[in-house]
Amino acid sequence: MSNSTKKTESPETALYPIRTVSDLTDVNAITLRAWERRYGLFEPVRKASGHRLYTQAHIDLITRVVGLLDRGMRIGQIKAQLDAENSEFITSDEVINATWKRYIDRMTAAVIQFNEAALEDVYGEALALYPIDTVTEKLLMALLAELGRRWAKDQGSIAEEHFFGFYLRNKLGARFHHRVRSGKGPKLLLSCLPGDRHETGLLLFALTANAAGYQTILLGADMPLDDLPDVARKTGSKAIILSGYLQPGTELLDQALPGLTRQSPVPVFLGGHASAQVHDMVKRAGVIVLGTDLNSGIAKLSNAIPVE
Repeated sequence: MSNSTKKTESPETALYPIRTVSDLTDVNAITLRAWERRYGLFEPVRKASGHRLYTQAHIDLITRVVGLLDRGMRIGQIKAQLDAENSEFITSDEVINATWKRYIDRMTAAVIQFNEAALEDVYGEALALYPIDTVTEKLLMALLAELGRRWAKDQGSIAEEHFFGFYLRNKLGARFHHRVRSGKGPKLLLSCLPGDRHETGLLLFALTANAAGYQTILLGADMPLDDLPDVARKTGSKAIILSGYLQPGTELLDQALPGLTRQSPVPVFLGGHASAQVHDMVKRAGVIVLGTDLNSGIAKLSNAIPVE
């Protein structure tokens, strides 16, 4: 990763137009405006022109609202539910939240010192008390996001993020290789975009897809797109799933991705922050956008490639 990468916009601070948010969340723009005006569920950022812009936090909140609706809650009840959850988080869950913060602080100190043994001690302590999926979400992914924020603000080094990223890939990779293999669902061919070595999201998507009944073939980081159509044919894959954290370059968007969709015998999907950052250009290339949320991404995938 070059020093110039450090100057790119952080996914946590990026702003997205309503058409992008609508496609990522499967909620049309009219409904999003109604949720804002009538129900007060969120307040988008306003440009001087009056156009609405949304952050990743907005996208996450909208995804949460969709989940509550899917569980049968009426839209008029959701504001109270979200307020209650926030209140509960501040009060009754305060002790639990403080526990995770202590874990994150200890692991952050271990990362700054490049101390893998200390990382392992905290990870093992958390696993003794909580299920592995909870530890992954509340500790490992939370710490990765925190290191990303530090990195974007010049408060931490690229070496720190790489050190923890390698540690995290090892942990998720071990889970991936010890997963239960049903061998019955459609095969998915997964890789990162060329030049992108952030494999964490790809591994998490593979684990979530396996749990949903798919078979996964993982090619990993920095994969040349030209090779993927032939591999898809040889393996009988039903879809190519790409993952991107960094914003893709112009050549990839204008040439490589359109070339891949023309040559691929199966649909091509893209998930991760890159799918939001360059949403319109990705769609013009013929790629189906999965967004940044794992569960909604799997839902979009299953609409196109169902598990029988």
